[in-house]
Amino acid sequence: MMQENNLTTNVSCQIHDGILSPFLSMGYIVIFCIGFLCNTVTLYIFFLRRHTDSSMAVYMQHLAIADTLLVMCLPLRVYYYNKEGPFYLCKVVGIFFYINMYSSILFLSLISLDRYLKIIKPVWVFRIQKTKWSQMASYIVWVILIAGGVIPFFTSNSQKHPCNKVCFHFHSKGPISGTINLTTVGLFLVFYVAFLCFYVKITKKLKTMSMGNGDPKAQSRKKRVIMKTFLVPSIFTLCFLPYHAIRIPYVLAQMNVIGDLQSQQLLHILNESSLLLSALNSCLDPIIYYFLSSEYRKTILCAIQGKFKISINRTLTEI
Repeated sequence: MMQENNLTTNVSCQIHDGILSPFLSMGYIVIFCIGFLCNTVTLYIFFLRRHTDSSMAVYMQHLAIADTLLVMCLPLRVYYYNKEGPFYLCKVVGIFFYINMYSSILFLSLISLDRYLKIIKPVWVFRIQKTKWSQMASYIVWVILIAGGVIPFFTSNSQKHPCNKVCFHFHSKGPISGTINLTTVGLFLVFYVAFLCFYVKITKKLKTMSMGNGDPKAQSRKKRVIMKTFLVPSIFTLCFLPYHAIRIPYVLAQMNVIGDLQSQQLLHILNESSLLLSALNSCLDPIIYYFLSSEYRKTILCAIQGKFKISINRTLTEI
């Protein structure tokens, strides 16, 4: 009976995953396995300590929590792939996925702001750089995103469009839900521009800094530091920019402003591809921890060498 329902759903919904179909489930399974393993290790390292005395460490902890929660959504995404699942369950899981994706974006932005202030304004200590305030900023991020995630739940419960019955698929949107989505994309672009400005200024500052006068290795050391600086914006751009670039025409297609079926089909495939890239961020963030946190790096290296040992009294220190 379930097979008949699935067949009926797929026939009535003319938008499908096309050539992407064989790779989506496989991709999410791989991301889940790698992301769950990496982030479990990360949480073990970060929360083994009794206290936190670095704003950077606070943001990394919350970023690791967001990434772990995101990958926990992926098994259900694979299980209900192209199926007509429980409408509200699929909706809750979808919203939960996006809450954690945007929390990752905001915590990466806070990490970048923290690095910007420490490099550009090294003498000043801003409130947000203190542990108490960084914890408060992190909690505010969660509250805003959870509250914002509840709104789409009540603004787009329609199942009139045939595709709306398929979990995690092309769903029609009304004016309110569509406007909220487009506003979110606009806010992301503002954050992205600010994000790039931070790193342009950080790079310029690093180029003017001296790292040991007379040291022949100083220039090569400076180049390595500058290359590491590009790690965060590179991962951020790879994972999140393609998704938001395609999001505007995709949402317009969901609102039926772009009503051509062929265009909707193409936008759906592009959206699903870019969404897979955004989920990949949960596997790549541990690379950021490795290069920005000396304690994280030392712990991982000790574990690889079979000498896993970490002192809870030591702090996570960023480069």
